[in-house]
Amino acid sequence: MKQTFSGKLNTEQIANNFLELASEQRLNILKNLSDRNLNISKLAKLLGATNPEVHRNVGRLSKSGLIVKNPDGNFELTTFGKAVMVQIPSINFVSEDKDFFNSHSLGNVNSKFIQRLGALQDKKRVKGFVKVLEKLQKIQEEADEFIFNILSEVPYSKEIVDVISKKLENKVLIRSIFSANTIVPENRKKVFEEKGFQKYVTDGNLERRISKNIVIGLLVTDKEGGVFFQNKDGELDLSEMYTSTASEFREWCLDYFNDQWKNSTSFQESKLKG
Repeated sequence: MKQTFSGKLNTEQIANNFLELASEQRLNILKNLSDRNLNISKLAKLLGATNPEVHRNVGRLSKSGLIVKNPDGNFELTTFGKAVMVQIPSINFVSEDKDFFNSHSLGNVNSKFIQRLGALQDKKRVKGFVKVLEKLQKIQEEADEFIFNILSEVPYSKEIVDVISKKLENKVLIRSIFSANTIVPENRKKVFEEKGFQKYVTDGNLERRISKNIVIGLLVTDKEGGVFFQNKDGELDLSEMYTSTASEFREWCLDYFNDQWKNSTSFQESKLKG
């Protein structure tokens, strides 16, 4: 699905608004006013700037409708200003790692999740297959309530299988969405039987579904989340992932997982590739 604007785009107005944001000091003024109302003197002190300099930029932001002066002499964000600042984290997220996103793709991810990418800004980047596998194992080890994942490949190392088995024994809910093209190890069926995983499927502690179109891979628990993006060839890049324990990051992961879970189909073992 190609992401496009569905309505009329007022390019002149948007260009003018971006012009007002094209200043480090004006952005810092907006950022500080997002936390609390401030007057020019306090803003100048926080920014390490002179009063006249801040006064000039405050005037521009006021004229553009992003901030307003209260009767008490303090400035605050307008409704428009608050709406703009909500979008800044998403721009910040992709701009911080623009080299990464220039070599990766968002595929046909629903625009409602792209618009919320700012929720992922408080993150760490893990690089390298070995480090990624170690991190995946650690995230699952620390889960107490649930483990939800979206997979294009099934990591069936002894260490991860042992973690999954222990979590199931402790009544941790595990839900997995497999790609219709998921690659699984040859010994998967044997391990599944030896560990008695079918019992947990019957009991409802281990739930699985199939999706025809996985464009983002993720792992999310009650403690932490991790996200994988596609490379330019349309395949999940399992050599790099973003992780975080931040509540907004985890909420984005949970919302995305639940959306994909709702749109997936019943699990069929025969559909997995050995």
